[in-house]
Amino acid sequence: MVQIGYTMMTEQAGPRDLVEHVVEAERAGFDFSVTSDHYFPWLESQGHAPYAWSVLGAAAQATARIPLMTYVTCPTTRYHPAVVAQKAATLQLLSEGRFRLGLGSGENLNEHVVGGGWPSPQIRLEMLEEAVEIIRELFGGGDVHHRGTHFEVANARLWDLPDEPPPIGVAVSGQRSCSLAGRLADLVIATEPEPELIEAFDRSGGRGKPRVGQLPVCYDPDREAAVARAHEQFRWALGGWPVNAELPGPSGFEGATRYVTPEDTAGAIPCGDDIDTFMEAVRPYVEAGFTEIALVQVGGDQQLPFIAWAEKTLLPALREL
Repeated sequence: MVQIGYTMMTEQAGPRDLVEHVVEAERAGFDFSVTSDHYFPWLESQGHAPYAWSVLGAAAQATARIPLMTYVTCPTTRYHPAVVAQKAATLQLLSEGRFRLGLGSGENLNEHVVGGGWPSPQIRLEMLEEAVEIIRELFGGGDVHHRGTHFEVANARLWDLPDEPPPIGVAVSGQRSCSLAGRLADLVIATEPEPELIEAFDRSGGRGKPRVGQLPVCYDPDREAAVARAHEQFRWALGGWPVNAELPGPSGFEGATRYVTPEDTAGAIPCGDDIDTFMEAVRPYVEAGFTEIALVQVGGDQQLPFIAWAEKTLLPALREL
């Protein structure tokens, strides 16, 4: 059975609300949760960007069952991989083994804040591969010394290690990232239901490993209100990964999406409360071979109504799918 997850989207809610929402998602029966890790929102209309790792620490204490996961953290620019390894190990301890570390090559939107320019996609994947190797070595215990192409680690050691280190997921968008994920990751992460990504992951060593997708939705009994909200806050998602990874701030996404219409957004994001519409949006992920699908409800102030509806209507229907 495909597992259905809940997304704590840090771009659209403050830290206390995010924790309240995941507590409700656990109570409602979502199978797992994921958390974005942003320094900026995509659009100013979203209005938030708290520090994801503080939110995760609070969520680990406020919940008891629901798995937690970064979706995703970039361990190369804003964060050094040695620091990512330390906070991931700590979170695994706080959550008593419920944490998975989702990693990706990042977006300029979040990583530009520390300066130094934005590397090319090829360099970003090289950096990600080296970062994963460093994190794995630190999870193994003992002193780590590393002098690589992109990173240096001088006499680092994690003093608080869980018995089982967090599984590592890698986000993919093309053949090269699929190859990296198949070789180095415990699971694969994608935001598009493209069978080619899963097939490439499998060919590179990923067969049998979990594959986690993500789908934005906009529940509202008033479909017109849902379409308007999805357009206002989530039209950036229609730009595609090559665009979304490169733009440096919300104003760039405002400009890039100025010609996206509400109808365009509704064509890509299920809006309203028609269960068949939501089912048809999830189906491509199931058919592509995803084992887990994290839903993103658009609108920070619309999480509790969505969770209540999901508990009663959506989750039972999706589990039949």
